[in-house]
Parts: sequence; C-alpha cells; structure tokens
Amino acid sequence: MSDPFNPQKKSKGWSKLMEVDSWIDSSIYNMFASAGDRWEIITVFFRRFRVYGFKKFMVELACEGLTIGLAGFVLLLALALPAFEETEKDWRSQDDFSVVFLDRFGNEVGRRGILHNDAEPIDSLPDHFIKAVLATEDRRFFEHFGIDPLGLARAMIENAKAKSVVQGGSTITQQLAKNLFLTNERTLERKIKEAFLSIWLEFNLSKKEILKLYLDRAYMGGGAFGAAAASEFYFSKNIKDVSLAEAAMLAGLYKAPTKYAPHINLPAARARANDVLTNMVQAEFMTEGQVISARRNPATAVERDSKETPDYFLDWAYGEVKKMAVGFPTRSLIVRTTIDPGLQRAADDAIESHLRLFGEVKGVSQASMVVIENGGAVRAIVGGRDYGASQFNRATTARRQPGSSFKPFVYTTAMENGFTPTSIVPDAPITIRGWSPRNYNGRYSGRINLTRALVKSVNVVPVRLGAMMGRKIIVETAHKMGIDSPLLPNPSMPLGSNDVTVMEMATGYGVFMSAGFQTGKHGIVQITDSTGNILYDYIKDAPRPKKIISDKAIADLNLMLSQVPVWGTGRRSALDGIVSAGKTGTTSAYKDAWFVGYTGNYVAAIWYGNDNFLPTRRLTGGNLPAMTWKKFMTYAHQNIEIRPIPFLKEPRIASKRKRSNVRKLAPGSAEAPISGFRQRPLSNATRKVLQNIEESLRSAKKLQIPGDVANVDGSKNIQTASGEILPKPVTSQ
Repeated sequence: MSDPFNPQKKSKGWSKLMEVDSWIDSSIYNMFASAGDRWEIITVFFRRFRVYGFKKFMVELACEGLTIGLAGFVLLLALALPAFEETEKDWRSQDDFSVVFLDRFGNEVGRRGILHNDAEPIDSLPDHFIKAVLATEDRRFFEHFGIDPLGLARAMIENAKAKSVVQGGSTITQQLAKNLFLTNERTLERKIKEAFLSIWLEFNLSKKEILKLYLDRAYMGGGAFGAAAASEFYFSKNIKDVSLAEAAMLAGLYKAPTKYAPHINLPAARARANDVLTNMVQAEFMTEGQVISARRNPATAVERDSKETPDYFLDWAYGEVKKMAVGFPTRSLIVRTTIDPGLQRAADDAIESHLRLFGEVKGVSQASMVVIENGGAVRAIVGGRDYGASQFNRATTARRQPGSSFKPFVYTTAMENGFTPTSIVPDAPITIRGWSPRNYNGRYSGRINLTRALVKSVNVVPVRLGAMMGRKIIVETAHKMGIDSPLLPNPSMPLGSNDVTVMEMATGYGVFMSAGFQTGKHGIVQITDSTGNILYDYIKDAPRPKKIISDKAIADLNLMLSQVPVWGTGRRSALDGIVSAGKTGTTSAYKDAWFVGYTGNYVAAIWYGNDNFLPTRRLTGGNLPAMTWKKFMTYAHQNIEIRPIPFLKEPRIASKRKRSNVRKLAPGSAEAPISGFRQRPLSNATRKVLQNIEESLRSAKKLQIPGDVANVDGSKNIQTASGEILPKPVTSQ
C-alpha cells in the first residue's frame, strides 16, 4: 500500500507539473515572439509600397470607392434575389387556354390565348421585319450583354435635345425580362431586377432565342400577342409574307400598340411606320432607295371593329379563369363576364377627361378605377391611362397607400365595439412611440363626436381609437371586409399607411352598400365549352356571401359617410338628387389621392397618382378623384331604379349647424317629397319647355268668368250655382 505522506514521491509529482507549466509558458511566448517577428518582416516589406501626398489621396479614394461599390453590389444582389426565384418556374411554357370573353349581355368583347402564335421559327421571319425591329428597338442587340450603356447614353442625349422622352434606353433583353418575369410598374427595385434578369437571360439563352421570345411574347394591340398573331390580325397573312411597309407598321407597334394600332388609328400607324423606315436608314440596315417604295405605298390593315377592347378587365378576368379552369376537361372556353360596356366607356372617359384637363396642372399622370354593382358584379376596371403604353394593371395589382379612405374600417370596428356616431373622443395632441399625428389643417378641435371626426377627416381621432381598441382588431375587420393585402398594426395604420389595391378598397366599401354582407365580388358569370356545356355557373357554384358586420354598425357608418359629400371633404362628389356616401383619401407628400364612394346601386373606388411615386401638386382626394366619381356616377344612375343605401332612413342635410333652419313639412303636404321617390334634376330641354309654358301663361289674356263678384280690394270671388261665394285663387309671382 502506497504512503501518501512520503515526501520523496510528493516532490517528484510537483516537479512534473512544473515542467508541464514551464513548457506551456515557453510555447506561448515563442509563438507570440515568432508572430511578432513575422509581422515586422511583413510591415517592412509593405513599407516599400507606402505612398504620400496626392498618390495617398487617390489610393484612399479608390479604396473607399471599392468598399462602397462592393456594398452596393451586395445590396443590388439582395434586391435581385427575389426576381431570380421566378427563373425557377416553367417560364418557357405558354398558357394553352383559348378563351372568348362575352360581356354581361352576351356580346363578344375580346379574346385571350387564342391570338397567341409562336409557331414560326426565327430564321423563317422576313429579313426586313427583323431589321425593322432591331433598328427601332435595339440597334446594338447582337453586340451588348443585355444592358447597353452606349445605347442608354445615346437615348439620354436625344431626349435632352428634344426636351422629352423620344428614345428609350432599354434593350430587347431588358424588355423581354420585364415581359417574362416582372410587371410594368416604374420603380427602382423593378429596374434593378430587370437588369440582373437581363444578364441572366444573356448567359442562359442565345441571341436568337432571346429575339424569338421577344417577338412572340410582346403585346401588339387588338388582343394579339406576338408578331405572327399580329400579322394575322392586321393583315390576314402569314408573318413570312408581309411586305416592307407592313413589317415597318408591325415594328412600330412595340412602342405603343394601342396608340399605333392600324385598325384604330391608321394615320398614326402610317406615321409611326415611316419613322421605322427612317430608323432603318439611319442604322444603315437599308438605303433610302430601298425604303422609298414603302414610303410611297404605306400598308393598309384589313377591316376590323375599331372599338377598343376592355383589356385591363380582360387581363384580370383571364387570370380568374385560369384559376377556375384547372380541372376542366377542355381549354377552349367561352366565358360570360360581368362587364358592362357602357359603364366601362363611361369610366374610361371620366378618367381620361380629367387627366387631360387637369393632369399637367396637378402633376398627376395615372389613375385607376373599379366599379362593382350591388350584388358583387364587377362592371368596369380602369387599370391605367393607356393599355398600349403599359399593361400594368393599377386597379388590381398596384398597391398604394389609401390615406384617410382607410378610416371607415377603423370606425366600423369602433361601432362594433360599443361606440356610436355621437361618441366623444378628444381631438388633441397624442404621441405613440415617438410618433405624433397631425391634422391636415394643423389645428385641433378638442372634444369632438365621431361623426364630425370622420366627415372632416380628423387624423388624431382614428389614431386614438386604434390605441383604445387595439390595432389588431382593426386589421381583422379590414381583412374580413375584403382587404387581402397584408396590414401591419403600427400606430399609423388607422391613417392608411399600409398599401392596398383599388379593387380591395372597392370590395371593402361594398360591404356598406350590401347591408353588412360580403361584397361577393366576381367577374365571371358562366363558363362553357365550345359546344355549350356549362362548366361553371356563378349562381350555382359560388358560395353565398356571409353577414360579417352588424346592422347597427352598417347603419351608423352609412349615416356618417353620407355626410361626407354634403358638408365634409368630398363635397365635389355630391350627386344631384341621389343620396351617396364615401370617403376621400390623401397620403403624405400628396403622392396618392383617393375617393371611394357608393350609392345603393354601385360602389366605385378611384385612385390618382404617379407610377414613379413622385408627389403631385397638392392633389387631394376631394379634388380630381371626387370629381371623376361624380361624373361617372351621374352617368351610371341614368334610367335605372335608384336603390336606397341600407338603413339610411332620413335624407341628407346641409350641415348640422344649419339643421335648425330647415323647415319641417307635414307628410302629404304639397311641398313634402312623396315616399319612395327621389328628386331628379330636370334636363335642359324640359326646363326650356316649362319656361315657354310659363311665358305663354303670363302673356295670355285674362279670362272673364260669368258670376264673378268684385271685392273691396279689387279681387274677384266666384259665385257657385248654389249661391255660395268662394275666393278666387290668386297665383303669386
């Protein structure tokens, strides 16, 4: 047995521990000493490259530039990664649906799918057509790598000389990337994605493949996609047989297919074709002598119906059909839609006329609109000012801040949680997480009821309501009413800081028109195959709308919102003789202007703004949007039965302050309105007839009636056969 108290063994053990400790200390010391020597050698070596003075400044500048450039590249790559996800899909395949669209009355209004044709290989296309396209769209197509810095610089110089946009800097590859993967929304993020995808296309496809895809996928007007389909539509001939003049006209369509479509505006199409021929000469693809014949004998399109197709509506409806037709036994479909051609034309005219008259003054270039009838049928969609210039649907795809037009969702939530239109809430400064909302006029009103707060669009009150009730419950209400876009419950959410679509806003307000039921938004009534077999019927197959908001809340909101056109921010929207309701919306820096309103018949949502998010010239929702809404609704309510707004029992009044001055009329009196009827404005012809009758009566000779009895004041009495004397009625003038 070992003795633990043996001093010799204890000394030997401690000696080994000391040796290990000494080895560790020595190793660490030697390692750091060696590293120091090596660092000194490296430092001495690099001292040879040390620069001073101006050279040092340039080196530092280059290093900073490299650092910033690397950071920028990482940022651009991060922005482009979502776009690259699109390349993982089967983007080469085409939808093989062949859809004929009918309007609500059964008349054909357009087609999708059937006019697409990419059967012709690129080598079989006429040489003069290829040259016409390249000379106009991208002269250096076979030289650049997807992005053309020289072409961009040339376009900038030409635009600066002309003081307007006369040339574009996008290459054919960039345009193809936009057509395949992106939208036409004009944002910096989209342009960055477009640039990266262009380079990706150049690495993965040959030049011929890129050009072929571009010629096959571009919209050419008249519902035709691709050069081959356009040739059949405009000239009734195969693309291989088009002449130089016809090729120039087709090549001119890429810039603005709706504007230069020959079946709509032949003079404009010929002028554009002449510009294409000039481009071919300037690019040295042809000589002036070779194009002189085409100039003297311009192309003529075959006879077509010149009416414009509702392309924005058809694009949206086509997307809906593709979702519904996944399990159908056939892909050749006839679809009856809800579109009303008359209302669609009225919506287009209301938008275009106001943009043409006031767009430049107000600094606004785009607008969109959605019209839904009571019952959920979508009657009209305006997705932008010119479908040929931009197929991006601003009504169904673009998300913009709704501003104060979002407030009714806040007040609906309040009415569902015990508040009333007369509930008092302080209009006083409030700060939430360092953010302090302000009213539009910069002033506060103190204690104010909810009706006045909504009608006058007070900002502080809905923010307070959100803080009192909880903003998440407001989000739930908005989603329940039809807002599908994600909503962040931040402090500014009650003021409409989240992005939504015009379609969503029209759907949400439709709940007020529908007495608290879901709007039941739909654009497809029936789908049949080519032999008439019904594949889908809305009445039978669609779920019935559910009751989502209580009668009390709807009654309160309809009463409150009906005051907005009378003495609130939407006075320009007031209809003559028809009760309406709605709300204006204006975002910060005047980037977006909205008016969403409804009657008992229709709800319409209207947005004005700029694609590049530039601010307008102080455009508010009570201005152009409200004026546009009134113009459209005045037309829409002609010669139809006016339906009352649900639960709105009493007529609108001029103002709460003037209510005491309104003379009450006994029911059934001559001046009291007859129940069930609404006063309608008289036409100019009717007024003229009535004026002529009045003048004739005034100028007529006095009729002498036998038995007249003179009074002391000179007036006449009438003596009846029984001898009773009655006073003769006197007409006041």
